Amino acid sequence: MPQKHSKSKGSNIFIRALENEGVSYIFGVPGEENLDFLNSLAHSGIQLITTRHEQSAGFMAATIGRLTGKAGVALSTLGPGATNLATPAAYATLGGMPMMMITGQKPIKRSKQGHFQIIETVNFMKPITKYTAQIVNAGNIPSRVREAMRLAEEERPGAVHLELPEDVACESTEAEIFPVKKVRRPVAEAKAIAQAASMITTAHRPLILIGAGANRKLTSKMLREFIDATGIPFFNTQMGKGVVDEQHPLFLGTAALSAGDYVHHALEKADLIINVGHDVVEKPPFIMQRGSAQVIHMNFFTAKVDDIYFPQLEVVGDIANAVWQLKELVKPQPHWDFEHFLRVKTAFVAHVAETADDARFPMIPQRIVADVRRVMGEEDIVTLDNGMYKIWFARQYQARRKNTLLLDNALATMGAGLPSGMAAKLVMPERRVLVVAGDGGFMMNSQELETAVRLKLDITVLVLVDRQYGMIRWKQAASGFTDFGLDFGNPDFVKYAAAYGAHGHRVSTARELVPLLEKTFVDGGVHVVELPIDYSENERVLNQLSAITKNI
Repeated sequence: MPQKHSKSKGSNIFIRALENEGVSYIFGVPGEENLDFLNSLAHSGIQLITTRHEQSAGFMAATIGRLTGKAGVALSTLGPGATNLATPAAYATLGGMPMMMITGQKPIKRSKQGHFQIIETVNFMKPITKYTAQIVNAGNIPSRVREAMRLAEEERPGAVHLELPEDVACESTEAEIFPVKKVRRPVAEAKAIAQAASMITTAHRPLILIGAGANRKLTSKMLREFIDATGIPFFNTQMGKGVVDEQHPLFLGTAALSAGDYVHHALEKADLIINVGHDVVEKPPFIMQRGSAQVIHMNFFTAKVDDIYFPQLEVVGDIANAVWQLKELVKPQPHWDFEHFLRVKTAFVAHVAETADDARFPMIPQRIVADVRRVMGEEDIVTLDNGMYKIWFARQYQARRKNTLLLDNALATMGAGLPSGMAAKLVMPERRVLVVAGDGGFMMNSQELETAVRLKLDITVLVLVDRQYGMIRWKQAASGFTDFGLDFGNPDFVKYAAAYGAHGHRVSTARELVPLLEKTFVDGGVHVVELPIDYSENERVLNQLSAITKNI
């Protein structure tokens, strides 16, 4: 039965509903329309983390959802505060991260200020959320909160939004809190499992693809057992990194580019792709063509079919259970031929090793990735902002565990790296957390250094400096366009860090990076490391892949 409470103010019952959902943090920038909510929060065990921008609050809440599976919560006022949450809402919804946004509003039963700061927030949020509603009666708060949280966390996860007007927040209610009940996910139909097993068994060169959906749930163990039992090689999407240890001998690589890379040479030879947890929101790791490899879609939900994705079989239901069922049915087959796949792996490993110790300065991306991997432990977390370096990290950083390389390959927004790293450190304080950001993306939310210092976080930010929007310049040059419009200047990042009470460092030779990063983690506190980067390798490697990989 629901828990009964005596008469209570709407904002109080809202906070109790959030406590009932297990919320530990609320991130945000409050306004005058949130004052009742804020006063109720002051008497709660939920920690309010006041950020310097609502966008950062949303990124932090989404990252909490990504790491825990429970919706993170972001708070803003009406109008400009609410619109500043638009990018994090899209980030969470496209990336499959559960997040709740709570925005304030003027009184709705008696207007005193006309339309000052008022926009149609609920309608504004509809295209970028799973659920959005204005609360018009304090008695509806518990049901609205429970429904919003349920929708945020169920497959496919995403952002939800509730608007709490001032007069509703201070209304009295005898509403009851709704208990949170665990709902078991449905399992895949036996006929679909049997058909999948038959397709895998009769294929000659099956290949496993691991996507972001496998990263959201505890499928790592079952996938590892299935791979070990069958001996079928695997690769992953960028947001599927680490679901199965990438040091596994059957791991072929990450699909970080659209075509031409080592892993695509394996894809070209596959006659069956077992697609576990991927959907078309993430940049496609392969493009289906009629008459090419068949595809088995395994996910919590059905496939979204388009010109590049039209799977021949859909296995819909709990992924871990489906993989377990297949493990029981599929045995290694004598006609399976993985020789080409393993030749691809050997060639890629040799390719990565060629530049892992390159001493050039400014440093090339390959050496930076290798040095970061040397410093970070198996469980430690690297959060990436969005930029040219993301391709290099996705391609060459070996993730040993799920959710240890946090990148965004769905909305692919800049500005999320630092807030994401801060949230990761909050929920996993025992792990090292390194933020890697370009100078463009870092400056979009660099003001959160103050928040990190105020929270006394132990976090290191590696700022890769090239004074340009590097990924766009790469694409601009590849398209044959004029070099135009992409340069900018920077502050002195060492002094900039010090101005916030953080520690600033500047790397001047390649050999300095590893010991400096180690020192920042040993010393603790907030550190900003300025590192010049040389992207000339984009042309030699990424633009000339067909020449490099032609002999596989």
